[in-house]
Amino acid sequence: MAKKKIIYIAAASEDRRIRNMIKAEPLRTKRLFEYADPPVEETYDRQWQAQVREQIRQSTGVLVVISKNTLSSRSQAWERQCAEEERKPMKGIWAYDQDQASARNLSTMVWTWGNIANWIDEL
Repeated sequence: MAKKKIIYIAAASEDRRIRNMIKAEPLRTKRLFEYADPPVEETYDRQWQAQVREQIRQSTGVLVVISKNTLSSRSQAWERQCAEEERKPMKGIWAYDQDQASARNLSTMVWTWGNIANWIDEL
């Protein structure tokens, strides 16, 4: 039996609503998957970082919610850095139609449920 894929969603705290919407949508993928449940960023401390690193380490890939908030989010920058260090595949997804901010060294796609499902299938 194939192992279930685990997807970590990195989002700025201002974009938590978007992350929650993505997690709530049932997607049709070729293999079973689940989303990691990252700890709420109340304080950006070592305990939070350790929990996030462990979840990213166990994940199959990291979906990065990209918006104007991305550039100023220390926690999301750390999540991305952690994913790079753990050599996890990452894909950006634009949170809003009129906000197609860019993130350094990150391939980004338009948010459609099909795009997310296809990316998960490719992992």
